[in-house]
Amino acid sequence: MEGDKGTVCLTGGTGFIGSWLINRLLQEGYSVRTTVRADPENKRDLTFLTSLPGAAEKLKIFSADLNDPNSFDAAIEGSKAVLHVATPLSFDGKESLEAVTESANTVIYNGQEMDMMDESFWTDVDFVTQKLNPKTHPYLISKTFTERAVLEFGTQHGLDAVTVNPGLVVGPFICPRFPDSVRSSLALVLGNRSEYGFLLNIPMVHVDDVARAHIFLLEYPDVKGRYNCSSNTISLDKLSEFLRGKYPESLAEMKGPKLPGVSSKKLLGIGFEFNNGLEEMFDGAIQCCKERGYL
Repeated sequence: MEGDKGTVCLTGGTGFIGSWLINRLLQEGYSVRTTVRADPENKRDLTFLTSLPGAAEKLKIFSADLNDPNSFDAAIEGSKAVLHVATPLSFDGKESLEAVTESANTVIYNGQEMDMMDESFWTDVDFVTQKLNPKTHPYLISKTFTERAVLEFGTQHGLDAVTVNPGLVVGPFICPRFPDSVRSSLALVLGNRSEYGFLLNIPMVHVDDVARAHIFLLEYPDVKGRYNCSSNTISLDKLSEFLRGKYPESLAEMKGPKLPGVSSKKLLGIGFEFNNGLEEMFDGAIQCCKERGYL
């Protein structure tokens, strides 16, 4: 563990990326104040966070509600930066449309026929609602609204606002919940034929590289704006070939929109390097799934 690098606030600490990022921040010598959803009955088990190396000394957990911006004040106070990865799971129930603008990791797609997208491309909300699986709508739309709001707020108030736009995040996980992105990436292994179309041509990135990219940009001087973060783009056929040696599958007919690749040239151009490829992504994901009984 490195020396004391100061305190950062991270929202959404119980999620896939959030929990992995907490682990990375602690390893890098940061103190972390993370927010989680309120648990009035105290039934949630947070030992997967509190048992992380260094957590006893350097991790503090706060309750916060996306519908109440002031509820984040205590966690943010005294922090040198805010890493905002919390997002509502849907537009239904307690969280309003206004609340979805509180999250800053972004999944992007704009519906155009392209081979590669850079940071100039944004999600086409109409395309999402008209063409994609309804289950994906809340997440994709909330991320889009959030990123726009964060960048606009930063411009208006003179803040250094930076957003990280990962591809499909794959790899091991420490959170109790089976991450949706990992489940989707393993559709061929799990036999989830309804998700095959989603993998026709998909940009992917290892969860640890996403966490490292956040910390890299936090520490890099004078960065602003959007940064794509995707190490690999792979077709369904190549993904099937890659996995076939470990988990032979009988594939159904594949249908669905072919997504363009995502260019990470801007991130790589300032010195960031990906440490993991497809083998590390899927070895980690499959091992975690085996340990937790998903495979």
